[in-house]
Amino acid sequence: MRDATFAIRQVTFDCDDPSKLAEFWSSATGCAIAADYGDFVLLDSTPALGFQRVEDPTPGKNRVHLDGGGVEREALVERLKKLGATELGSHEAPGLVWTVMQDPEGNEFCVGGPTPG
Repeated sequence: MRDATFAIRQVTFDCDDPSKLAEFWSSATGCAIAADYGDFVLLDSTPALGFQRVEDPTPGKNRVHLDGGGVEREALVERLKKLGATELGSHEAPGLVWTVMQDPEGNEFCVGGPTPG
């Protein structure tokens, strides 16, 4: 019997400018651009991040988003803003704090870490 497990190998962003958005995420993650086919660009990450040109953006809020973080969450948020991200707000739950951000094309993602102190 074959393995029927669904393995996530790639997360794909619909976007206007695949090369520009891939450059942002390449700088944000430190992952190299693995392939650039013009209308589709792929990062060498795990899972892979793909960026594909679409004619009509999906309206409304993202239903899926990336969650990431680092040891110095606040410094990471500032670095991402310098790369072109927008800070939308921060939230806190017991033991966890995160900042909701948007990449240069408005895709939301979160930068989390342990509660300071």
